Amino acid sequence: MAIVSTLGMTDPPLAADDFSGRDKLKAHSAEFQKRVENVTEGVYTAVGYSASNVTLIHAQAGSIIVDTSANPVDAKAIVAAFGDRMTRPVCAIIYTHNHPDHTGGATVFAGNDKPEIYSHKLLVMAKPDTVRGQRDGGDAFGTALPDDQFINVGTQLEYGRVTPHTREGFLPPTQTFDGEEQSLEIAGVPIRLIHTPGEADENISVWVPDRKVLIAGDVLLKTFPNIAPLRGLPARPVEKWIASLEKLIALDARVVVPGHMGTIAGAYEGKEALTTYRDGIKFVYEKTMEGITNGKTADELVQEIRLPAELAQHPYLQEYYGTVAWAVRGIYQQNAGWFDGNPAHIFPLTEKQRAEKLVAMAGGTAKMLGSADASLTAGEFQWAIEQADYVLALEPRNGGATTVKIHALRELGERQMNATARNYYLTVAQCLEQRINLEMVEVPGSDASRF
Repeated sequence: MAIVSTLGMTDPPLAADDFSGRDKLKAHSAEFQKRVENVTEGVYTAVGYSASNVTLIHAQAGSIIVDTSANPVDAKAIVAAFGDRMTRPVCAIIYTHNHPDHTGGATVFAGNDKPEIYSHKLLVMAKPDTVRGQRDGGDAFGTALPDDQFINVGTQLEYGRVTPHTREGFLPPTQTFDGEEQSLEIAGVPIRLIHTPGEADENISVWVPDRKVLIAGDVLLKTFPNIAPLRGLPARPVEKWIASLEKLIALDARVVVPGHMGTIAGAYEGKEALTTYRDGIKFVYEKTMEGITNGKTADELVQEIRLPAELAQHPYLQEYYGTVAWAVRGIYQQNAGWFDGNPAHIFPLTEKQRAEKLVAMAGGTAKMLGSADASLTAGEFQWAIEQADYVLALEPRNGGATTVKIHALRELGERQMNATARNYYLTVAQCLEQRINLEMVEVPGSDASRF
């Protein structure tokens, strides 16, 4: 088997007996405890009641709502949590960006008040996400996982598990702006809407200058950013994200309210979080671009690029949602395309063609499967999956290979600190297990090697 052993994983391997990542992810769930935070006088943020934060700003003659939660059920819970703070009519709603977890409860906050709804013009123009087979988002968010396997989603406790996805609570913007920013006075409150692309190209940050409060949207999160998501989206615009953070650093906010998790109180603390976030993204971007210039492949750069210790240890750069490795791959493809410079990869063998040759080299499917099982026992879970996939490429209903793959996926999932990776591993294992329980009933257009 030494002939094929060099084809194992290229991302950093996990120690076979290391469950510290899972324990850290469990501890991270404390970030999503339900609470209403008193940001400053007349500004309140509801954290943990939905997949994203909702901020309430008191104005002279009403209230301003920034982001509206994921759905009407969550929005009603937030209105109840705000209590007496929500007695004033809602005169304005501001969407920081188009993600459904930020725009899904507008009808509840609007009620009969007929507020103006503000966003960047790009929100109206944004195209729906394209995902593979309409399933990647649910897999990454662990929507179908049983409770005893689910922990969180990295930036939120859950999304779509308690209340199914719906767009019934969305209201379209009534006021949009184009360009870098718009200055407004809403019910006596001066507000600047600043275009800050990051996780979404249309993201805006809301600056309330007289209260020195910055509501950042998803340009700042208490996790390493998800620059290249698993759920089938193109890499986010890294250079724009860096520039957005530099805009926000210059504001000298007294309090920073991210789109998810708790507020950051204190001028020093807010600037330090924003600066560190910028530095982390910038470091990965510059090192990846340097590697491209020097002719290195994405696989090589994934092995080489690590955040410096002072960044790697920072609480805002822990890999609960995105990872450095995925960011490197996303930045690489965004700037250098899919081809890595190796002519063997111009017109490569198909997965099935490669499997046919490797299985033949191993001595047949039984021997390849035996090697996969041995790798599983040895704690080489990634290599076990890859060998099982070679068998499944030739025999899609091979129960032994599917069983090896299920066990290896579960072992990898249970060792993950990254929520979306964990959820994806465990969801696919569950899908394959259900197929075995149905006596490997064939699903048209699909096979176990595709999961």
